[in-house]
Amino acid sequence: MTQWTENELDRIGSAEELDLESERGDGTLRDRVTMWVVRDGDNVYVRSVKGRGGPWFRGIQTRHQGRVHAGGVNKDVTFEEADPSEYTGVDAAYRRKYGRYTSIVEHVLTAHSRESTLKLVPR
Repeated sequence: MTQWTENELDRIGSAEELDLESERGDGTLRDRVTMWVVRDGDNVYVRSVKGRGGPWFRGIQTRHQGRVHAGGVNKDVTFEEADPSEYTGVDAAYRRKYGRYTSIVEHVLTAHSRESTLKLVPR
């Protein structure tokens, strides 16, 4: 399994947003979707504010892979569903990074959104 380098983790973790392109069934990439991204330890996570029914989240279900762009890092990734035991750390990472947006950050901390937590694994 490929791991993030410390430099990639730092750059992605400090980026304000991440652009995600998921792969269609034929391997072509869908249009980029911009979202918040957090780092917790040696892992990188994203969530759908609209939960598992959000359009981009449904799109990743086709192949569970795509490409991400953040902080000058462009990487092919696999989208892995986070284990519920990871949610608390991811919640804390969202609060630390985006807490200044108090009325917005709460939307990614709901049970509905938490269930869409994805770990981005480099490939």
